[in-house]
Amino acid sequence: MEALGQHVVDRGVAVAGAALAELGEASLLGLDQATVADSLVALSALEAQVAELKHRVVAHAAEVRVEEPTGATTTATWLAHATRTTRRAARRAVHLAEALGRFAVLRGAMAAGWVNLEQATVVVRALEDLPSDLPTWVVAEAERTLVELAAAHDADDLRVLGDRVLALVAPEVGEAHEAAQLAAAEKDAERATKLTLTPDGSGRVHGRFVVPELHAAMLRKMLMALVVHDRPAPAADEPEADCPDGAVLRGEPQRRTTADELGRAFCELLERLDGREAPKVGGTGATVVVTMTLETLQGGLASAVLDTGDRVAAHTARRLACEAGIVPVVLGGKGQVLDQGRKQRFFTTAQVIALGARDGGCTAEGCRTAAWFCHAHHDDPWSTGGRTDLARGRLLCPSHHRRVHDPAYEHRVTGDNRVVFTRRT
Repeated sequence: MEALGQHVVDRGVAVAGAALAELGEASLLGLDQATVADSLVALSALEAQVAELKHRVVAHAAEVRVEEPTGATTTATWLAHATRTTRRAARRAVHLAEALGRFAVLRGAMAAGWVNLEQATVVVRALEDLPSDLPTWVVAEAERTLVELAAAHDADDLRVLGDRVLALVAPEVGEAHEAAQLAAAEKDAERATKLTLTPDGSGRVHGRFVVPELHAAMLRKMLMALVVHDRPAPAADEPEADCPDGAVLRGEPQRRTTADELGRAFCELLERLDGREAPKVGGTGATVVVTMTLETLQGGLASAVLDTGDRVAAHTARRLACEAGIVPVVLGGKGQVLDQGRKQRFFTTAQVIALGARDGGCTAEGCRTAAWFCHAHHDDPWSTGGRTDLARGRLLCPSHHRRVHDPAYEHRVTGDNRVVFTRRT
């Protein structure tokens, strides 16, 4: 053993190191279950005591600027290099060391082996997240409460309890703080809300989304209802189980809800939605329009076209023709009365659907805007006696609809029903 230092900490570390060195090659044969259990609990307490001592020394290292002799810029930088740890871990250690200097009750519990390092980290975070204008006694009571709770709860439990510790020690203050936290969290979630849909060119679309917890809960419940509805009836002797997504599946055998099931449920949910309740875009709202030939409807193989420009298989089109949220347009079959003459100024939904089936999208030359996003336009202005008839109507995207009314441009209709614009000089 090397010569013991003069300071009690130096001597203690040397003695502990020497004792552990002797145990390095010790055989574990002969340790029964009870002894092993006791040893692991004792070692966990010892880890906590060593962690407290280490962080107390780290705090002192920052005070005496241990990094100066080496030219390191910060204590964390020196610690990372000297102990071969990452700078991230070293910075966390310096931060915790400083915090333990402010929270004496927590530090004392670690020194006694009652609170481990993982728990202490969570408690510090909870205490530092408290409002800065709280009375000193409230912070002290929160610290004491969390240390007491650590005797029966792990770090995960403490993280949850820490978020609500004010409700335990100062209910009125905690209620106001929680309200402010929830409002801020909801605002952050609203700002972060997004959805991406990316087609891969092989008939599939990949999506990612971020939504607030409220809307995630709504979606989860709707999907789980469809999953449960589609699952086969269980046998009489099968137990009931809790679904991992949080919904209780009555009579369901114990198994996870798969991603495949959720994916199919999501597709079914979209098909069940009634687009008529959504805001209108281009006159038809969010209702999907499927255009097919009479032969396709009657069993043919020719594909059908959606008003978004996408194509679907014939069998899918026939199925969609039976769905409440889908409008089928059968070319060559009997349909609605579409020409309204002078009876009304605006094109009806049925007329807009027919225009989409005929035009396929914006009729401006070179424009590929899908039909569902277009406006119905009168070739002969209503104000000058024009009729709301299909023969004198067409689809134009919002940009080209504005341009057709812009006096800075003139336009003409070509033989293939395309609109060509020319800027006036």
